Amino acid sequence: MNQSIDRASTRRITANIFKGSVGNLIEWYDWYVYSAFAVYFSAEFFPEGDSTSQLLNTAAIFAVGFLMRPIGSLLMGRYADRHGRRAALTLSISLMAGGSLIIAITPSYSTIGVLAPIILVLARLLQGISVGGEYGTSATYLSEMASSGRRGFYSSFQYVTLVSGQLVALGVQIILQQFISEPDMKSWGWRIPFVIGAMGALAVLWLRRTMDESEQFSKMDSESRANAGTVRTLMKYPKAVLTVVGLTLGGTVAFYTYTTYLQKFMVNTVGLQKEYVSWINFIALLVFVVLQPLAGMLSDRIGRRPLLISFGILGTLLTVPLFLIMEQTKNPIVAFFLMMVGLIIVTGYTSINAIVKAELFPTEIRALGVGFPYGLTVAVFGGTAEMIALWLKSIGEESLFFFYVAACIAVSFIVYWRMGEPSKVSCIEAELDAELDNREPSSRYT
Repeated sequence: MNQSIDRASTRRITANIFKGSVGNLIEWYDWYVYSAFAVYFSAEFFPEGDSTSQLLNTAAIFAVGFLMRPIGSLLMGRYADRHGRRAALTLSISLMAGGSLIIAITPSYSTIGVLAPIILVLARLLQGISVGGEYGTSATYLSEMASSGRRGFYSSFQYVTLVSGQLVALGVQIILQQFISEPDMKSWGWRIPFVIGAMGALAVLWLRRTMDESEQFSKMDSESRANAGTVRTLMKYPKAVLTVVGLTLGGTVAFYTYTTYLQKFMVNTVGLQKEYVSWINFIALLVFVVLQPLAGMLSDRIGRRPLLISFGILGTLLTVPLFLIMEQTKNPIVAFFLMMVGLIIVTGYTSINAIVKAELFPTEIRALGVGFPYGLTVAVFGGTAEMIALWLKSIGEESLFFFYVAACIAVSFIVYWRMGEPSKVSCIEAELDAELDNREPSSRYT
């Protein structure tokens, strides 16, 4: 009987993790399509200047979208803590669908002039609110739905689906490159992936409406619900908030450098053909996806801190050499292996960052606590990484960017070194223990 109950519980957890994750995949597909196809549509919205200046303009709008992420995480985090994780996740996918559809149908600069980039900015702002709310709420939902002892494994699927969204975007790019000529891609072909994203997001709405709400949210008492999702409640956990900022700083810069900017670096600096670069990115990210749950399982066995420390040390020491070597290579295979080394290093952060942050906060403030300081840090550092790199390239100092990335990782390493083992002081586990013992949970991060 107990085995039947356990199997039913496992199936329920798996089903809800799947429903939450596939929505996360579509969200991030829509977000990354912009970056993946920027090399094609940049001239449609910014027709004047050389290719670097056009990419710089589209990168600036990419960064503007990031500026909305703290606002999105604040609004959606509050909504998730007060009205439920399921309701917030459903709302976020709706906003993303709208943003993709707007970009897909916006006329070019040659047709409507300056309105074209203005509409592009507005659409990215809408998507920024969506993806800002998605991260904190998704991390919270996956962490709460996971079973004890496997939270690292289950929560790692946030980055599995996040990167899978980028993989799907690259896959669509590769397929379109086979059937549509480059002039046609620049003229109208780039609109196709945005249409796909809008349609996919609408399909996910049904899945998210059928998800179970997490038990931890459902079991919140009336007093907790009254204080849920407020900045005032969040300020009771200053150490946890600062820990999230420190955890995120190096990780977000490294992640967007090795996944988003590296594609343009291979084309614009190394000089590899776009088709080769698409395949390099696709295969490397596919391996990266497989690494996430493996590292998540490892964290359930040895703890989260060793993985974070390995990322901090290796990222600080190897980022500059990796980029300097890649800058000199013209071999796509060598470029692939260099990218793979970088992604293996970043796995120490990406595979477990969701659960580490979720373990810092109690249920009534978890979505806001995870999302808002994360969104703020990503907006300031992750969203500007590509723009800083392109600007430094435009003034002939691109190599300084490599040192900037290493320095950001070094700052986070200090945080990893000084913090305790998150799984040992987890608010999620403390609440479960308190429910059993009828005692008040506590956290060292208050």
